[in-house]
Amino acid sequence: MSKKLRIGVLASGGGTNLQSIIDRCQDDSLDAEIAVVICNNPGAGALERAAQAGIANRCINHRDFSSRGDFDTAVVSALQESGVELVVLAGFMRIITQTFIDAFPDRVINIHPALLPSFPGLHVQQQAIDYGARFSGCTVHFVDGGVDTGPILIQAVVPVLQDDTAETLAARILEQEHRIYPRAIQLIAENRVHINGRQVSIDPACPASRSAIVNPALED
Repeated sequence: MSKKLRIGVLASGGGTNLQSIIDRCQDDSLDAEIAVVICNNPGAGALERAAQAGIANRCINHRDFSSRGDFDTAVVSALQESGVELVVLAGFMRIITQTFIDAFPDRVINIHPALLPSFPGLHVQQQAIDYGARFSGCTVHFVDGGVDTGPILIQAVVPVLQDDTAETLAARILEQEHRIYPRAIQLIAENRVHINGRQVSIDPACPASRSAIVNPALED
């Protein structure tokens, strides 16, 4: 049996992306194991999801630390103690600092509910609607110290519908997040991902859709 990639998941909220990763680990479609789940929020639903799955979990509350550096050092130490090889941010509402990047170079990934580089930051579904974007989606990217600026690994596209609200658009995007995040982890587990500057290549290359998506649709 091949060695599974040991991942550490950082979360702050309900943990639906965490659950999608747990499910893929449990059905053996993902060559990874969650070594630890760490939350900065003691009320995070992600802690309960981890406990129900029998996964080691810890709350490291950022409010207990006098500085961001001390908090980051504590989290990095907990990840290293668990033998984590890849750090997976799943709704972790803290800016990742150089402390993480130095400890896990090119081994921290995040998922963002927009098509980067458009709409980084927060409240991105409403931003897309307000801007009049015809498409939105989600992006898995490597973390490089900026806010949602790292090299892009995989994206999924969803149309923005005329009657969309931020909530309905977010729900459709979330469905795609649950599909592409485990896929991104699997590609890394297979040692197929290579970073060269801003470009991420996959070896061997994955098939890509060559069909255009148009919204509103063209008339036949």
